[in-house]
Amino acid sequence: MMQLLPTWILVLFMLAVTSAVPGHAQEPFDHFSTGFELDGAHTNVACERCHTGGTFKGTSPVCAGCHSQFGTVRASVKPIDHITSSEICTACHTTAAWSPVAFVDHADVIGSCGTCHNGLSASGKPANHIPSGDNCDDCHTTGLWTPAVFDHGEITGSCFGCHNGVDATGKNTLHIQTTNICEDCHNTVVFAPADRVDHTQVLGTCGSCHNGAIATGKHPTHITSGNNCDDCHTTEAWVPANFDHVNITGNCISCHNGIDATGKHPQHILTTDVCEDCHNSVTWTPADTVDHTQVLGTCDSCHNGVIAIGKHPTHITSGNNCDDCHTTEAWVPANFDHVNITGNCISCHNGIDATGKHPQHILTTDVCEDCHNNVTWTPADAVDHTQVLGNCASCHNGVIATGKHPTHITSGDNCDDCHTTVAWIPANFDHANITGNCISCHNGADATGKHPQHILTTNVCEDCHNTTTWSPADTVDHTHVLGSCSSCHDGNTATGKNNGHFGTQQECSVCHETVAWIPHIYMHPGLQYEPLDHRGNLACTDCHQGNAEPVSWPTPAYQPDCAGCHANDYRTGPHKKHENPDVSYSVGELRNCSGACHVYTDSSMTTIKENRPGPEHRISDGEF
Repeated sequence: MMQLLPTWILVLFMLAVTSAVPGHAQEPFDHFSTGFELDGAHTNVACERCHTGGTFKGTSPVCAGCHSQFGTVRASVKPIDHITSSEICTACHTTAAWSPVAFVDHADVIGSCGTCHNGLSASGKPANHIPSGDNCDDCHTTGLWTPAVFDHGEITGSCFGCHNGVDATGKNTLHIQTTNICEDCHNTVVFAPADRVDHTQVLGTCGSCHNGAIATGKHPTHITSGNNCDDCHTTEAWVPANFDHVNITGNCISCHNGIDATGKHPQHILTTDVCEDCHNSVTWTPADTVDHTQVLGTCDSCHNGVIAIGKHPTHITSGNNCDDCHTTEAWVPANFDHVNITGNCISCHNGIDATGKHPQHILTTDVCEDCHNNVTWTPADAVDHTQVLGNCASCHNGVIATGKHPTHITSGDNCDDCHTTVAWIPANFDHANITGNCISCHNGADATGKHPQHILTTNVCEDCHNTTTWSPADTVDHTHVLGSCSSCHDGNTATGKNNGHFGTQQECSVCHETVAWIPHIYMHPGLQYEPLDHRGNLACTDCHQGNAEPVSWPTPAYQPDCAGCHANDYRTGPHKKHENPDVSYSVGELRNCSGACHVYTDSSMTTIKENRPGPEHRISDGEF
């Protein structure tokens, strides 16, 4: 038997044989030919790390084929704190090393900017960043942080919080002098030109801007003035201008001379130059008043009916010296000096020499002076009724003079039947000579009659009223009252039932009389007896316990007879009905205690043994 060779000798032998075989020399493999070049960290990875199980063909060429929890090859995977991204590792990493990241392809980053740019995972907003939200891409791109295209939609502060010349562009050196409230003039879309100018934010004088260079200045035809625009103008509009004359110390003509400011026009009336005596500094025209002390010339140089009011067509015949009668204060009253007049009024005021009575003048004599005076013609001082012709109503008709007012009693037009010429009140109508009754005049046509709220009565007024004082009535004569008691005695028109009154729907007259409420006279109709005749002097509430019409009967089955109350008082012994056999009457048979109750010999009740025709009992008796 052959002995086994040592193992190491066998191995050497096999290696020698292998090396001696032609064509089996080992050559380097060109991995680039597979389409996946081994570079960077991949150059030092053993083949079997990727080609497991001796399988070469079909190995995934993408990063995630190996660098994934679910890959066929166990290689390093994305750590749990890796930013959210796609599986294309080469978008950010190289094969040389995972870290540091060569660059970040934001197209493969998932989520918002703020998930990375939070100052931990990646650079975040610096401490001096303007106040904003975390949507970086509102202003920035993935190419570069700057320049930023700013979206003001998320800005919560004021403009100047950023546009202060440090954090963002501020006011340029040529900016007009203002406060820092940018948004009152500018908008966030187009900074220049400004939308508007809010003058409340502008500092300095008007002339610092409105100089014709920065902003509109005074036009060539502007009146001579200083540069304080706001003396006349407002920030709303140039026109209308309102000049503030408060600080003007000179007189009007010092400016309003036709050179420095508008002066008197050619048609101006002939006057001195003291403008302020007629005009005011707010409204130049029309003039407030005319100070005649400043007017030159005669009255009629103005008061000719063209420039100013002249004599009206009905003016009395006169010359043109207005001031003979009138003053510069007012046309009326005119002051004609009557001192030297010796005749009476009508000698001049006859409608020819001077104004006379007009066609609407009341019918009077011609003694004008009894009503008028020579200082003020109208209104008349008084009316002397001795000079008035005609009856009262020719004047007192509500047009020429006071007439009957709406609440005047119905009457004729002979005012002097009741009134005097001294005063309307008191009116004194004399009934002494009246021979008819009241209704012959007080019928609502000739004189005041019964008003709609008057109680229903006959027309005999005098039985209740007197001729001196119509209301209140002296008395009420019920013989002339029509209708039921309750039509008046309802608590409104006249006294009604008091709170403790017996509850009933009966008319008052059932119990009461028109002479007096008490004593009442009520009797109980419909009953065979009168309950009030009880000797016990019953009160109403003894039976009407509810103080109303319903009666509380102890034995209601027997109402309204005596037994309704006295059924329990009935005794059978004294009330024998017949003998053979002995039988007594029942309560129901003798319910009317005052009826007959004969005693019969037997049950046939044909022969009366003891005659009891009744009334056996009386309500006026002291006992049964």
